[in-house]
Amino acid sequence: MSGAEGIVSTPLDPVGHALFDAAGPQLRVVANFAVGTDNIDFDAARGRGIVITNTPDVLTAATAELAFGLLLSLVRRIGEGDRLLRRGEQWGWSTSFMLGTGLQGLRLGVLGYGRIGREFGRLAEAHGMTVVPMRTLDGLEEMDVLSVHCPLKPETHHLIDAAAFARMKPSAFLVNSSRGPVVDEAALVDALAQGQIAGAALDVFEREPEVTEALLGFENVVLTPHLGSATVETRLGMGRLCVEALHAVLLEGRDPANRVG
Repeated sequence: MSGAEGIVSTPLDPVGHALFDAAGPQLRVVANFAVGTDNIDFDAARGRGIVITNTPDVLTAATAELAFGLLLSLVRRIGEGDRLLRRGEQWGWSTSFMLGTGLQGLRLGVLGYGRIGREFGRLAEAHGMTVVPMRTLDGLEEMDVLSVHCPLKPETHHLIDAAAFARMKPSAFLVNSSRGPVVDEAALVDALAQGQIAGAALDVFEREPEVTEALLGFENVVLTPHLGSATVETRLGMGRLCVEALHAVLLEGRDPANRVG
């Protein structure tokens, strides 16, 4: 980073004093290749006059689609069925074989009703779900599905913990496509083992890229490797926003539209 005037960072890059020291005093802008900014030390950036940007809007649809795909795969046991066939197990159609849960009429709590949460809710409503925007865990006991879309902040770290799982219906499902540490993975493992919830689908993890090993043993768990924005179109759009931010600050001397700090 030494000598850099602009940096493109990823969600797993800690952006703070260590990075700024390595770059040097000429650093003027960091374009974060993500909409989330939990990897950014904003106080450190402000203290040095460094502009911080993110990539909003362009990943909304893709991330919501991935979250909905996780939900559908979980409740209809799609991943479980795929694994059964790949193991070469014998099977045959019957009236009770691998029964899942339909989405129609399920009560969905969307925790964090921002751009992505709203789009996820729109997809869910189109499939007959009743969508409940949630800013807190009030009403958690009534939800058939809890989908997490809130940013990672000190107040949301381990927001979904043992106490939260104890309040959920045994028939309820958890989906997390926001940030891994919002969910206490050890508490999630215990909740699944004890049958406190019916299943979980995760695109993000508490200690990425590490995945809590116990989660791999549950058939009622769907896991994907942080694929929320992983479409060609979305990643190109995110890259363009980063380049535009660098161009605005370094070549035009102005604030970019997507400045967040």
